[in-house]
Amino acid sequence: HLGHARAAISFDILYRYLKHLKYEVTYVRNFTDIDDKIIHQANELGEDSLSLSKRYCEEYLNDMGDLQCRLPTKQPCVSGHMKHITDMITLIINNGCAYVVEGDVFFYVEKSPNYGQLSRQRLENNRAGERVAVDPRKRNPADFALWKAAKPGEKSWDSPWGQGRPGWHIECSAMSARYLTFKFDIHGGGIDLIFPHHENEIAQNRAACQESCVRYWVHNGHVTINNEKMSKSSGNFLTIRQITERYHPLTLRHFLISAHYRSLLHYSVMQLESASDSIFYIYQTLLDCEVALFDVFQEDDGEKDRISAPAQLCFKNLQDEFYARMSDDLNTSHLLTGAFQDALKFINSHLNMLKKKQPKNQQLVMIRSLRKIENKVKEVLKVLGLLPRSGFSQVLQQLKDKALKRAGLVEADLRADLSTRGIALMDVGNETFWRPCVPVCNPTAL
Repeated sequence: HLGHARAAISFDILYRYLKHLKYEVTYVRNFTDIDDKIIHQANELGEDSLSLSKRYCEEYLNDMGDLQCRLPTKQPCVSGHMKHITDMITLIINNGCAYVVEGDVFFYVEKSPNYGQLSRQRLENNRAGERVAVDPRKRNPADFALWKAAKPGEKSWDSPWGQGRPGWHIECSAMSARYLTFKFDIHGGGIDLIFPHHENEIAQNRAACQESCVRYWVHNGHVTINNEKMSKSSGNFLTIRQITERYHPLTLRHFLISAHYRSLLHYSVMQLESASDSIFYIYQTLLDCEVALFDVFQEDDGEKDRISAPAQLCFKNLQDEFYARMSDDLNTSHLLTGAFQDALKFINSHLNMLKKKQPKNQQLVMIRSLRKIENKVKEVLKVLGLLPRSGFSQVLQQLKDKALKRAGLVEADLRADLSTRGIALMDVGNETFWRPCVPVCNPTAL
């Protein structure tokens, strides 16, 4: 749903920006392909649980592709890392921080002296049954499962404690340690994962390796609908595809970065309409610039780097604001305003000036200025994941088609309706103009 899209896009932008800054980045995103909910749904459908997971993972990647999220460096699945998981559990048991009960393995939270430091919750304030299952076999009600003994009909794997499968928290610790070691820079996720998931990861990691360390914890805020958190469990959610059937995927991406990633984002149709209008304006401006400069011969006058003073200021302002906003905790909400909008206005105003006859040297400066600003705008869009893979013309047509679909119209209906009102649309090259015409039906009497 949209909450998952927001998380994916938030970290995709972080990944893109770090790469833009020339960092070497190893980006790992793991799939939980076995858990209680998956097993339950697979049994209802009469389908193998791993087959069900594989299908949904593929569908998820299709959605992420539509939203122009880059593929991570690694995308491990739980089912492919059982040896790493059981080895880590064994290490935690040997270090005295976990215990075995009837084939289940529980983490002993009292062996984690700093438990609660991320979420700032005290161990004694945790109430059993809210986020951790009640089980009288536990030494402490807050203890959580590292390994679950197999139940009849469940997919299971061999372990030193018998057939079973891993708990949710340990799988993430084992896979991050496998691909990033016990010390790595950034760990991310939705704000709802702070407790107990990320808190438990810290406890497990340190129980397995005392030097374990994550330098930065990064959490994105929720998407709300009707003033409630969008979630599957409450049933108040919209899937990505429900939105992209009516709005272009890049409209959705624009909407999801219109607020700071850590803040609440309130879903509304008007917000999507506004995002659609914004990206249409951006792409139309860039298309107009490409068309205007396509056949322009760039004669070398010995001053190939010379641009106008207004262009120099526009370029500097956009570059400075881009790095300032992005380096300020990925402040995308303000990046698409201010200097970015000024750059689009610069392009539009200078395209109009380019049509007017002027001295050759001034025209060359104007052409270079337009190209310089155009390339900088595209660079910003690329880092934000808003630069279309296909041409601007194709995306603009798709945006129009989506708008007509939302209105319950097709273009032929629109033209026919206008003609009955005395307006004719004329296509000339890549542009459409309107002119008065004789109404198809009798005009309304004055």
